[in-house]
Amino acid sequence: MNRIDQRFQDLKAEGKTAFIPYITAGDPTLAQTEKIVYALEEAGADIIEFGVPFSDPIGDGPVNQEAALRALKHHVTLKDVIGLIKKIRAKSEVAILIFTYYNPVLAYGLEAFAKDAAEAGADGVLCVDLPPEEADGYKAALDTNDLRTVFLMSPTSTDARIKLIAEKSTGFIYYVSRLGVTGEQAALAADLDKAVANIQQHTDTPVAVGFGISTPEQAKKVASMAQGVVVGSAIVRMIGELGDSDETAPNVGAFVKSLVDATKG
Repeated sequence: MNRIDQRFQDLKAEGKTAFIPYITAGDPTLAQTEKIVYALEEAGADIIEFGVPFSDPIGDGPVNQEAALRALKHHVTLKDVIGLIKKIRAKSEVAILIFTYYNPVLAYGLEAFAKDAAEAGADGVLCVDLPPEEADGYKAALDTNDLRTVFLMSPTSTDARIKLIAEKSTGFIYYVSRLGVTGEQAALAADLDKAVANIQQHTDTPVAVGFGISTPEQAKKVASMAQGVVVGSAIVRMIGELGDSDETAPNVGAFVKSLVDATKG
């Protein structure tokens, strides 16, 4: 069974919520990213979002944009990211979701990307700027290679669009908790529980909530509403501050453990 599916199935049986950290692959280096992945797994992360560095990340706020630029300065490519996933698979079975924009996939070649990503050990892909209406070829290529197709859903999604996204999504649905770009927020959206409940009326596919979640308290609250909690910018900011240091992976792991404990508590 696909690792993403297996993880959500196991967590459902345990009555628990998935914790999904986001990191930018290659920030600060590919070698450090590998260490961070093992630290995240040890901290209890269920699925790791592996961000592909891209020069025009329109869905990301300053923290994640800066991380992508740091990785791009080291010339990290989608091919490098896939290679790192293959290397990680020699030591880890944690579920990995590639988080990318469509341009790198298009440049790589859709069929080749799907084949290589699957062979490396990736479990799914979230293509941020590819709407489901334009994704038939993409979805067919990923489905053929047993890769899950995660799509974004937003607070402005109508019921008709919720149904469409739910039909195209496998693995889980990523609900963007607020309008705008990624980034830490002091408070969650006031109507988040109602929005998630509405999505769950249309599908049995797990719903994970991201954008703006940065503290254990926020993670705990979201865990009571959804099947998954996504935290990115708070982790990426810490990586940026610590840099390529022996202390980076242990410190990031400790922070993520506090979020995991809150999510599972």
